[in-house]
Amino acid sequence: MRPKEEHQIIQTIRSTQDTDEWKERYNTRAGVEGTLSQGINAFGLRKARYRNLPKVRLQHQITAVAINIVRMIAWLDGIPHAQTRISRFAALAVA
Repeated sequence: MRPKEEHQIIQTIRSTQDTDEWKERYNTRAGVEGTLSQGINAFGLRKARYRNLPKVRLQHQITAVAINIVRMIAWLDGIPHAQTRISRFAALAVA
């Protein structure tokens, strides 16, 4: 159970999620989240090989280039990028 003020704040924030403006902003974020997820899972973005900040920055830039190349090859081969995953629980609501 949450305190009344906290519950009201949460309900107010949740009600703004029904607006078109919020959905448009969230779509942008969803695209960024997908890119970050691909970088972390496929290219090891979470751990840097170096401790020196300029080298870490260079590693991230090279990783970004690699992500772009992989995406370009997938686009040329006609492989669509993954859609947003639907949890098993949410899939039950659709069915």
